[in-house]
Amino acid sequence: MNMFTVSGSPHIQGDESTKKIMYGVVIAMAPAMLVSIYYFGLDAVRVLLLATVSCLVFEWIIQKYLIKEPSTIADGSALVTGILLAFNVPTNLPGWMVVIGALVAIGMAKMSFGGLGKNIFNPALVARVFLLISFPVQMTSWPKPKAITEGLADVITGPTPLGIVKEGLDAGKSMTELQSDLPPFIDYLTGQMGGSMGEVSAIALILGGLYMIWKKIITWEIPVSVLLTVFVFSGILWLIDPQYNADPMFHLVTGGLLLGAIYMATDMVTSPMTKGGQLVFGFGVGLLTILIRIWGAYPEGVSFAILLMNAVVPLINKGFKPRRFGIKPNVAVPK
Repeated sequence: MNMFTVSGSPHIQGDESTKKIMYGVVIAMAPAMLVSIYYFGLDAVRVLLLATVSCLVFEWIIQKYLIKEPSTIADGSALVTGILLAFNVPTNLPGWMVVIGALVAIGMAKMSFGGLGKNIFNPALVARVFLLISFPVQMTSWPKPKAITEGLADVITGPTPLGIVKEGLDAGKSMTELQSDLPPFIDYLTGQMGGSMGEVSAIALILGGLYMIWKKIITWEIPVSVLLTVFVFSGILWLIDPQYNADPMFHLVTGGLLLGAIYMATDMVTSPMTKGGQLVFGFGVGLLTILIRIWGAYPEGVSFAILLMNAVVPLINKGFKPRRFGIKPNVAVPK
């Protein structure tokens, strides 16, 4: 006799699945991948392949030989982690460091918690921060973009726009003096600037984000609250002293803000469940990002901000519980 376990109502059936969602994210990241490959050439392909294959292999090995569970590499989650890891490192990073990053992302940040749906921190960001702390020189040697048609010319490295501003302001220069060292605004949109693979083209990242919202893979609350918070607080500082604070549009389109706000802060596993909680989460990410960018030791703060807010997601979920099905608003729920 077949035995069925029936859960309590309501019973809702949908066509969503982990695999469908993950491959939808991969499609959304395709524009940024193509732009990165165009500007960084074969190095971008190398990092992408190393990161994705390593993540898939490590997850398969851990599941088969350590936790002895059926393999889940076909669900696309390890593939997404690999792509995001590639997006978070320079394209000239040595291959063995990319592999170490994949091991940290899968082995430490994901599988050690029990696998997909149980990790509390975004795996790709854990790997990025680990690599940044362990190999600071290699992780901050940013290649300048070049068209793929230039072949295998020697890679020229240089600071990112955020790095130029951070170093210049710390040295006592004003924003007016630094303008000649910064690329024109259009380059921030198209990707003609130094940085990691996933930080180059604002247009490509936004297109992917709109696709995910259209497909209902993510909702607008987290990315909009992150970006709006950064815009407001950086705008206040800019209005107070525009000579020693970058304008808010500069903060929005440089560094990893769009990548973090759209693709990593929205991770279903490590972000709050309710809309109110997501708005608070996004506000925290945006505020911490600006605090680190302006007063921290690093020119970029998105990765640290998201990981710090990941840590308080259980508290946010406790404070913003969804209303139980069938319970009227403002009616006490019996314990």
